[in-house]
Amino acid sequence: MAHEPHQSPKIRGRGAGIQPANPYLSVSQETDWEHVAEDEDYLAELGRPRTVCLPDESQSIISENDSPDIPFRFSVNPYRGCAHGCSYCYARPTHEYLGFSAGVDFETKVMVKYRAAELLRNWLARPAWRPEPIMFSGVTDCYQPVEREFRLTRSCLEVVLEANQPVNLITKNALVLRDLDLLSELAARNLVRVAVSITSLDQGLTRVMEPRTSSPAARLAAVEKLSAAGISTFVMAAPIIPGLNDSELPTILKSASEAGARGASFVLLRLPTTVRPVFFEWLERELPDQAEKIKNRIRSTRNGRTNSAHFGERMRGTGEIADQIAQTFRVFAAKYGLAGRLPPLDCSQFRPPRTENGQMSLF
Repeated sequence: MAHEPHQSPKIRGRGAGIQPANPYLSVSQETDWEHVAEDEDYLAELGRPRTVCLPDESQSIISENDSPDIPFRFSVNPYRGCAHGCSYCYARPTHEYLGFSAGVDFETKVMVKYRAAELLRNWLARPAWRPEPIMFSGVTDCYQPVEREFRLTRSCLEVVLEANQPVNLITKNALVLRDLDLLSELAARNLVRVAVSITSLDQGLTRVMEPRTSSPAARLAAVEKLSAAGISTFVMAAPIIPGLNDSELPTILKSASEAGARGASFVLLRLPTTVRPVFFEWLERELPDQAEKIKNRIRSTRNGRTNSAHFGERMRGTGEIADQIAQTFRVFAAKYGLAGRLPPLDCSQFRPPRTENGQMSLF
């Protein structure tokens, strides 16, 4: 009797359901389903993969970019990969540089920079450093679930506070409230701004699209508590996915304003390289009846393609639907008092931190 081909088990609790091939590797590993079909423990593990933390031996904690459409030059990322598992995450392809996949690997194999605080301290103590705001979470979320255990973001904030180094911070995890004490001290010196990312107010959607993030209600509560503590807080409506969550923009902005946010911004969905198959697989799996409509709407904002790498255009898109989204944002951001520019952070208070040997560097 012929064996039926065995399909891989449905992956539960993760945003990605596939492992797209890594374009930087000449060989790939495939599971021999014929021989593992009877191994129930193995199949269970594949169906609900654990998060594995691996040491990252990077010698610098600071990343630098010169993109004209990104409003910061330097960023701190204590982790590479992100267990939040957002199906649309533009950072997924960065895991391919490490030999992993942009799919399930990105959210289950998290690289941990255990020396993050030490590396940040050494960077800020360099005579060449001229203070300007640094972004926390320029790539992956610094308050993703593993931060509860490793506390690397908190230890970096302690260095920042010692040095009076201004920082911007973006997250979609209410875990940021754990560090309210440090953030309040920084805010009292005009050294911090916090952005909370809110993609949708529909928890049924976020539960499957961003499976390990905080609920929308918890994020709004975080905005409220941060604002009440005197911390300059704004909301990122990102990404806006045409045909899926664009209609929520007015209510997201209204809720953000009522929670005390002082500003807002948005970014259109980006699907670079291997993000596209991960997101489209998620779309077809979770929203099969809407998938084609959403794909067509996405292409209509990208000149018939699914992505654009052109500066400026890549964040906002082009065409009638993209223009409607931008106009909706402008109207409701103005209506709810979220359209103004926030005052700049104060770089004049900076002082080089003491290095690990107890000495203080001088300019």
